Amino acid sequence: MQTQFANAVTQKENGTRLGGSILRAGGLVAFPTETVYGLGANGLDGEAVRRIFEAKGRPSDNPLILHVAKKNDVKQLWPRIPPIARTLMDAFWPGPLTLIFNRSSIVPDEVTAGLDTVAVRMPDNKTALALIREAGVPVAAPSANSSGKPSPTAAEHVREDLEGKIDLIIDGGPCRFGLESTVLSLVGAPTILRPGAVTKEMLEAIIGPVALASSILSPLKEGERAASPGMKYRHYAPEAEVLVGEGVPRQAANRIARAYDAAEAEGKRCMIFATEQTRAFYTGRQYVIIGDREDPATLCRNLFAKLREYSEKADVIFAESLPEQGEGLAYMNRLLRAAGFHTLS
Repeated sequence: MQTQFANAVTQKENGTRLGGSILRAGGLVAFPTETVYGLGANGLDGEAVRRIFEAKGRPSDNPLILHVAKKNDVKQLWPRIPPIARTLMDAFWPGPLTLIFNRSSIVPDEVTAGLDTVAVRMPDNKTALALIREAGVPVAAPSANSSGKPSPTAAEHVREDLEGKIDLIIDGGPCRFGLESTVLSLVGAPTILRPGAVTKEMLEAIIGPVALASSILSPLKEGERAASPGMKYRHYAPEAEVLVGEGVPRQAANRIARAYDAAEAEGKRCMIFATEQTRAFYTGRQYVIIGDREDPATLCRNLFAKLREYSEKADVIFAESLPEQGEGLAYMNRLLRAAGFHTLS
């Protein structure tokens, strides 16, 4: 549904009131969260949710997350709230943690891609929470980008992808974390399906052992269903080819430098995503510093924005691998999917 407010970028306070009315009427609203910008619809209205898939060009077998404004809002979405979920909500909500559990009958199939479970989170962003309260319903929202492209961390990214396709963009400035939320399944043993700013180590400090889905650092197996957003398809990909240099810093840099020189000899425009610790390895080559290896959160915060910035400026983007622990795991999950799991090793 298009409205007279199509493509408006508004001030946050006025935008949440307007956005709430649009959501209640079945429209689409892009809004900021602490992770990335979301594209929201009434999460209890299957027809409205289908508009999300149409606007993004997103496959309908890729489930969505429902966003709530209060912990108690989960009661209508799950038949019961298990004690472990309450513990996690108290520890991490509002915040970048999505929890998956069995769904209630009120949740439409369009949200869950037909699964018996539904993902729910409470964002840690005043604008997002105000919008959800104004809407008066759980808000279904994937990232507000064209399907497969890097997720948006600023309102301008949303405009680039979705102008003319949605009803409202609420500009809340840049996102704090820059990567989507951690997704934790509570069906059976707690299992991370998508890593994020709430790390495995942080979760285990609260609830004990947490497993990692095998698909975090590799593609889903043929015929395997996606239980969470970001699992099944190539994601976060710019127009440029992305290649990941594996190994310890010097080893990764040497592999990148050789591949860079070979690509440049073929007439390709190349760019290296370097870190504070490795810039000296790339003297004489085009590079941009995207963060500090000793603080992986800085790389997470900048990854999507830099992929967008160099999407059309380069033919090939080279990036270094990080240790797959803490927030480094989230970074590698997104980087490998952006690269289609193409590595230099």
